Amino acid sequence: MPHGMAPPGVRPRRELASPLFAGAARVMLLGSGEIGREIALEAMRMGAEVVAVDRYAGAPAMQVAHRHHVVPMTDGRAVRALVKKEAPDLIVPEIEQIDTHELLRLEEEGWVVIPRAEATLITMDRERIRRLAAEAAGVKTSRYEFANNLDEAKGAAEKVGYPCLFKSMMSSSGLGSSLVKEPAEVADAYGAASREGRVRNPRVMIEEFVRFDLEITQLTLRHYDAQGHVATSFCPPIGHTRPGTHYHESWQPTLTSESLRKKMQDVAKAVTDRLGGIGIFGCEQFLVGDEVYFSEISPRPHDTGLVTLASQWQSEFALHARAILGFPVPSIEMVSPAAAHVILASGEGWAPAYGGLWDAHAIPGVRIHLFGKPQAYRERRMGIALAQASDVDVARDRAMRAAHLVEERIRFPEPIGPAAGSPPDAGSSAKG
Repeated sequence: MPHGMAPPGVRPRRELASPLFAGAARVMLLGSGEIGREIALEAMRMGAEVVAVDRYAGAPAMQVAHRHHVVPMTDGRAVRALVKKEAPDLIVPEIEQIDTHELLRLEEEGWVVIPRAEATLITMDRERIRRLAAEAAGVKTSRYEFANNLDEAKGAAEKVGYPCLFKSMMSSSGLGSSLVKEPAEVADAYGAASREGRVRNPRVMIEEFVRFDLEITQLTLRHYDAQGHVATSFCPPIGHTRPGTHYHESWQPTLTSESLRKKMQDVAKAVTDRLGGIGIFGCEQFLVGDEVYFSEISPRPHDTGLVTLASQWQSEFALHARAILGFPVPSIEMVSPAAAHVILASGEGWAPAYGGLWDAHAIPGVRIHLFGKPQAYRERRMGIALAQASDVDVARDRAMRAAHLVEERIRFPEPIGPAAGSPPDAGSSAKG
């Protein structure tokens, strides 16, 4: 497929049949976490029929979709059987832990994968996407090397220089990532990167640590315009922080110069033009002075983009649903400066109970989103606090205070026992 084109089957659309009846536009989510839930809700608001799939029961999107299935998505045969059974119009990957090669085969047979199967394969593999960005798209990146074992990792770290980052080949939300400051830390970092990604892999990426001024997400939407042509639009840049390697807070807009915004958009467009397809991409970038470094990209709504639930008239999820269903997107509009702050579990157990909600909701401009995950474990993202304000700094403060009020009062009435992995009884866990 030539770069810049939509995948076969995603065409401009003028009508939708009713869900649950013949001819309905059926969307199958492969992954049903908080990102999937928001995609499901927006697609359903637009009239689509949604089927949610995940590896565990009671996942957030399963709680709102028309139907749901529990399937190990790394099992290509299981995914194929489910696709044949449900016959979706659109297959929408929401997580990395998927048999992407099976998605390629399905697309070759005529099934529609969002944004397209090859884009999903490339972006879910750090080596593929880094080589596409640096070598094919020609955008600026940090120095990087790859290693297949500990000895190669030691040599790669020396070549890249300290401090450096060790990363799993397939990961998200910082899983398997470590900052390495000296040679003595290489062994532990290599072990974590090879074991703790979405899929175990002895091959890891070693990346130069860039001392950036700001880390941003440039949400980039490939969609149809009013004339039915594929176009690219951009959301205002989103600033975010990661105290460790996990997403912690984000805010929109990020105050940058017009020339810097143009550079951010140029980098994102160069990469997404190569990836092709329809839908939203979360392009992570580093700002260093007046330079823009490409970091990573996701072929779907981005966790830092949760802030758009408060900042934009159409959130990243609404934009994604609108684009993949084949409707035009004339404009992207902000409604208010806003911030988002994660609500993390401090312990583990089934059916967590949330306190502090009265006090959190008493803060002006605050809205709490709880994801409904049936199981908590330490540092798992269980919800998010959103806040609007007249400026970003006030919004960030409000969101942080609200999130902490809830975090401090999460209870775990059903502890995880020896048979962890399933709820202790049906009455104490969320049902799909």
